[in-house]
Amino acid sequence: MRQISSFATGEWLGPGAGAKPISSAITGNVIAEVGNDALNVQSMQDYARDVGGPSLRTLTFHDRARMLKAIALHLKKYRKILYEISFDTGATQSDHLMDIDGGIGTMLVYASKGRREMPDTCVYLDGPPEQLGRLSNFMGQHVCTPLQGAALHINAYNFPVWGMLEKLAPTLLAGMPAIIKPATSTSYVTECCVRLIIESGLLPKGALQLISGNIGDLLNHLDCQDVVTFTGSEKTGLMLRSNPNLLANSIRFTAEQDSLNAIVLGPDVTKKMPEFDLFIDEIEREITAKAGQKCTAIRRIMVPSNRVDETIKALSNRLTRTRIGDPRDPKTNMGALVSNEQKSDVLAKTALIGAEAERVFGNPDDFTMMKSKGAFLPPMLFYCANPDGASNLHKVEAFGPVSTIMPYRNIEHASELLNRGKGSLVASVITHDTDVAKDITVSSAAFHGRLYFNNRDSMSDATGHGAPMPHMTHGGPGRAGGGEELGGIRAVTKYMQRTAIQGSPDILSAIGRKWVPGATEVTGGSHPFTRHFNDLKTGDTLHTVSRQITLEDIEKFADFTGDKFYAHMNEEQARANPFFPGRVAHGYLLLSFAAGLFVHPEPGPVLANIGLEKLHFLKPVEANDSIKVQLTVKSKAPRNDQYGEVKWHVALTNQSDEPVAEYELLTMNAF
Repeated sequence: MRQISSFATGEWLGPGAGAKPISSAITGNVIAEVGNDALNVQSMQDYARDVGGPSLRTLTFHDRARMLKAIALHLKKYRKILYEISFDTGATQSDHLMDIDGGIGTMLVYASKGRREMPDTCVYLDGPPEQLGRLSNFMGQHVCTPLQGAALHINAYNFPVWGMLEKLAPTLLAGMPAIIKPATSTSYVTECCVRLIIESGLLPKGALQLISGNIGDLLNHLDCQDVVTFTGSEKTGLMLRSNPNLLANSIRFTAEQDSLNAIVLGPDVTKKMPEFDLFIDEIEREITAKAGQKCTAIRRIMVPSNRVDETIKALSNRLTRTRIGDPRDPKTNMGALVSNEQKSDVLAKTALIGAEAERVFGNPDDFTMMKSKGAFLPPMLFYCANPDGASNLHKVEAFGPVSTIMPYRNIEHASELLNRGKGSLVASVITHDTDVAKDITVSSAAFHGRLYFNNRDSMSDATGHGAPMPHMTHGGPGRAGGGEELGGIRAVTKYMQRTAIQGSPDILSAIGRKWVPGATEVTGGSHPFTRHFNDLKTGDTLHTVSRQITLEDIEKFADFTGDKFYAHMNEEQARANPFFPGRVAHGYLLLSFAAGLFVHPEPGPVLANIGLEKLHFLKPVEANDSIKVQLTVKSKAPRNDQYGEVKWHVALTNQSDEPVAEYELLTMNAF
């Protein structure tokens, strides 16, 4: 009998009054108890705000990213412990890879993005500065800073590790402490994972707390600096988001709910095409993985009317191979539902579906594990001949190994059926016809958080219908909750406040630690290319001497490169072009000559030029014009213990001080 504890205000607190039993999905026997009605949730919130938040906010985004990486690598070393304890949830080893390894992988992605896409500061700049005044002396900049409350994560039972880590990673990267509330039925897995994290000593005090059991009246204590994120059923989501305190204080609430996700077989696909086998593969995986207990699982299968019989036959043949049993057995490829209560719920929902559709595969009263006390069910496939006249099929979800085939007449009809789900996390389309993909995007994208197109060209690389990737949005409109999780750095900003900062270029530069054109320059001293990374400061500037561009330079460059575009070679034709006064210098000649003006030739701390960004040619340069360069350190970002990236603002002007080109140069500089 496991005693599942909470981690509150820096202490582990075991079950107390109000503790509830948890049963094994495999045997039905009670294996744990969880819950403590005496938990002081107000103290937990205060601890997060007063201890965890300030500690996290002293760290830069890069510090937090390194922390995430260290936690992920620590969990990776101990993931076999999590595998073993997760079997009692009914999950197979393959399911563990999605939940445990998937969660660790998500943390690593956010660790990488934090280092690559966010600054080594505590303020995130959202977009470029905006000129608000006529003379560029008054500017605006959107910035994001961490909210100063706590993030309450209310998670679902089906992914006790991934479901926690996919929210925790962007929360901690943003600089906000989290209070985790896992689903009771699988809370023992989440508790084990939290223990591993806490025992690692990698987190500041107060950054992570765990409520194993009821959250009490915590929602009533939250304010505008707090965030609530929820994964679970539509019914529970509605109850939570309707909390009067959340509404009165405009508290951020993000929901990722179950939805009637669908897959469409394109009208171009025949049985002999590789897309047909791919279609069957996707459906089989989504019906059997986690015993169908995935918020992204395929619930509705839409096929052209003339493909119904072969689809039913192919899917039935494939599902016949499903080996249901103890998930610890390597031969098992579909385990149990999480509990017998969940099994009863799925059977009740399939009865509603069965009122509108015929069951064509799978009999819950006759399958291999029928006599087990565990929460086992077979994969079940239904067929609805008249999906237009159906109601339950488009609003009732059996959260288990259940899916329904329905025919469509044309792409317009398929889109109508897709949209009748009133909002899903993901819809898949298997097609080799790009017009089909375009038409469904135009007609149905507004109803889905993700559209997954796959065919022979992408199938070897595709991640799968049911695999949310941390780089992309995970969420959906309407029934799917209207929220958004994951999605790269967008997910991090969900735990931050976006604020418009207005002021002088110097003010904006100081706040963002990124030089803004017009801000004070620091000139003099040694050449910037001779200074190591740590010796450079934003605003350090080099002004070069001038160089005249001759007609001979232009013609020599044209001969050497082969770029003999008429604007560089023919005066009459160039004058006929509204953009040019006559023959002009190549833009890339200007870049080459600019480098010749500012590059320091000797070996030094500049290790490599790794590219340029935001190149704009602003004014043509004619023969006998001159150019000079202003080179300024715009920002810096360490990459490892040996070197970091320096971003330089490069501005080219002519003999009249008129801008002719500008860009950002990226170099790697030694520490």
